[in-house]
Amino acid sequence: MLKKERFRRFIDYFTTHYAEVQTELNFSNPFELLVAVILSAQCTDKRINQITPALFARFPEAESLAAASVEEVFSYIRSVSYPNNKAKHLVGMARLLVEKFGGEVPATLAELQSLPGVGRKTAHVILSIVYNEPTMAVDTHVFRVSHRLGLAPLTATTPLAVEKALVAHIPKELVPKSHHWLILHGRYVCVARAPKCDICALKDFCKYYEKQTAPPRRVRQSV
Repeated sequence: MLKKERFRRFIDYFTTHYAEVQTELNFSNPFELLVAVILSAQCTDKRINQITPALFARFPEAESLAAASVEEVFSYIRSVSYPNNKAKHLVGMARLLVEKFGGEVPATLAELQSLPGVGRKTAHVILSIVYNEPTMAVDTHVFRVSHRLGLAPLTATTPLAVEKALVAHIPKELVPKSHHWLILHGRYVCVARAPKCDICALKDFCKYYEKQTAPPRRVRQSV
């Protein structure tokens, strides 16, 4: 199957069945989303949603978080992965937001990446959700599903390479939604260790499924 056809079928399926899709992180403004995405690194959205209500109640904006101690922030996020580093990142991020951006979440990749705890993936999530920019944040789910479906070539061995492979074939207006499509598919169907191929609606053009169900090759015996 040609790559163009593979992308067409991927887009057709999700635009038909999941036209409206959004992040599973709970937030009410760009600052809260930025905090939640920083916390979500190597942690589930479910866990983040459990701890952010109290965190946001105590630190509702950049100014209050910037004035906090790392120790106090840690006490609110101790149950997430790498809480020590994340507490430092959150306080540092908030202080730079106040000092350099007037407490507002910036709208460019370079400015976002200048904040502690914000890498390319996190910055792209913010740009996509808050500013509706055609950016593709590549996390472990996007990376895995893209390769399994054949949307990204095997030679795309880095998140950046996968990002480029995806945005080259997805219409700009659908890139933000495609990010969520790939994440949710990887989170609930195309899981890492035991993908649920039996319930997957995409298996008829999935390279991984094709490989798993292909008959074993016969080895010719020499006489």
